[in-house]
Amino acid sequence: MLSLKDCLDFCDLDCSEIEVIAEHEHIPVIVAAELSNELLKTPEGVCSLHTMVLDNLNQALAHGDVERAARCHMAYQHLSATHPLPQHVR
Repeated sequence: MLSLKDCLDFCDLDCSEIEVIAEHEHIPVIVAAELSNELLKTPEGVCSLHTMVLDNLNQALAHGDVERAARCHMAYQHLSATHPLPQHVR
């Protein structure tokens, strides 16, 4: 049986990115890890991940939630560095 740590280690995103995806999709972190892993397989999926993290960042800013905005911003910076938007959408 796989543990949460196993699933997070298997996914090519870090824990903070996966947590933001889980929050955006209202799903458990372990499911977000699986979803993220699948989305990373296509350019459209990578775009979706960027959109999810930016949606959370914008929502946090709109509600004045500075801590959450900072967490989302850090997650987006890491996502952009490790999985940049595909050329055709820039």
